[in-house]
Amino acid sequence: MSRHTAVGTTRRRVLLGTAAAVALAGCSGTDDRPEPISLSDAGSCDQCGMVIDQHPGPSGQTYYQENSPEGHDPPARFCSTICTFRHRYETEPQGWRPQVTYLTDYSAVDYGISESDGTRVISAHLAAETFVPTEDLEVVAGTDVEGAMGPALVPFSDGEDAEAFASEYGGDVIAAEDISQELVARG
Repeated sequence: MSRHTAVGTTRRRVLLGTAAAVALAGCSGTDDRPEPISLSDAGSCDQCGMVIDQHPGPSGQTYYQENSPEGHDPPARFCSTICTFRHRYETEPQGWRPQVTYLTDYSAVDYGISESDGTRVISAHLAAETFVPTEDLEVVAGTDVEGAMGPALVPFSDGEDAEAFASEYGGDVIAAEDISQELVARG
């Protein structure tokens, strides 16, 4: 069993308990945010147009307060963390304000890193339960691991997991909420 599998299995048990607590909180009216959806059959990325389930790496989804994506019900769906934030920065001048943005949580999954022609690529995970709000995530930026749009911004809900990933694959750990437009432009 790989280190990634062992960590993911343990995290999944903890996250299922956390998800149950969050669901109960939702029933009492303390959290009225819409839930993440599965992106397995989500179609094309609302930012770049690539088919989401045909690409590796972390993905994202955003529910906007008063706006909706064109051609389908919310949330806006993205093939990568890069596209998730590019969309945010491109729509903000038109008044689009996120209600909640979810990204793939690599602390919650048994991820894999494959290598082909010297390029490391991280696996995709598109099930609804693999998504966590950005305010609960740290992201490894500047890593040599790629996703759908090249160098991936890899999110983790556990800071120790993020630090271990950065130690193994390079990059810096930053809060997902602190991802700047400049950082996304470099990605």
